[in-house]
Amino acid sequence: MRDLTAIAEAKGIIDRTKILPQQEIKLRRQAIIRMTHHSTEIEGNKLNMGQVEALYAKKKVDAPDRDIYEVKNYLNALKFIEKTVAEKQPITEKIILKIHKLVTSKTLIPQYCGHYRPGPIYVVRRRIGMPQETLYTGPEAKRVPQLMTEFITWLKESEKQEISPVLVAAIAHMEIAAIHPFNDGNGRTARALATIILYQRGYDFRRLFALEDFYNTDRPSYYKAINLGKTYNERRTDITSWLEYFVKGFKKEIDEVKNRVLPLSTRNVDGKIKSQIYLTPEQLKIIDFLDQVGRIAVKDVEDVLSCPRRSAQLQLQKLKKIKMIKATGKGKTTAYIAN
Repeated sequence: MRDLTAIAEAKGIIDRTKILPQQEIKLRRQAIIRMTHHSTEIEGNKLNMGQVEALYAKKKVDAPDRDIYEVKNYLNALKFIEKTVAEKQPITEKIILKIHKLVTSKTLIPQYCGHYRPGPIYVVRRRIGMPQETLYTGPEAKRVPQLMTEFITWLKESEKQEISPVLVAAIAHMEIAAIHPFNDGNGRTARALATIILYQRGYDFRRLFALEDFYNTDRPSYYKAINLGKTYNERRTDITSWLEYFVKGFKKEIDEVKNRVLPLSTRNVDGKIKSQIYLTPEQLKIIDFLDQVGRIAVKDVEDVLSCPRRSAQLQLQKLKKIKMIKATGKGKTTAYIAN
């Protein structure tokens, strides 16, 4: 596909573009907030972007408990994805079940969280004044474990066959939606799974994208594209329309990422790009906290990184040495602000 080539070219541009760490952190945080807002809103969550941003910053929000739980759950799932990718863990059934458990915590009966459904499942359309219409019937519950095992096997094989990560993410999303292995939370699990596949296979685009944004912009098109037919077996006939939709949406989102990143490229007066300052994941977390709160102390670093005081002090000294932060106050009141 021409779009896959364009995506690969955009990836090279985005990966090479040098921007300041604070700017990259801000864009990454915005992507996480957009991912979370749109993925939960698709399922009927009523929180707006500002409320999701507040929950990300651990602030209180006046909203129904279920909506708050759904947003916090998705944020936790994205943190788990980052950890899984950092530890280079392969995607297994255990990982998928963990993602599901995280996205449905406190919103689904505990015995269904992180466990396959025990009975039949239907995707239905409800319209006021009209009878309920069954749009899709999932495969029998007893088939789900085997179908998921086969799916994981295919996922491993796809890497050996060097299939485009974009196509693998698209097929994985569709397959979870088709198997519908859980009582609830299938859509959020499918979207999160597509994200972890892209991250793991080198298509993370510095984690600045939010494909959920594209889905949510035109939900009818999303539902139409992932139309599975009436049964699981029917959906195997032709997946071309879904793949075309997914790739088109991914290209659109990546083009927008490129357009956000390029104007931020750091250049000297002679037009040459400055040397990029590469920060460790731990340092990025410190700068992210600093960017949100405005100042950070040793105790804050201990909490953010879950590390001993001595390690927290060393992290701050390293950032001070490369002039990312500067100290303010003395003794016990010492804190650090952006330089």
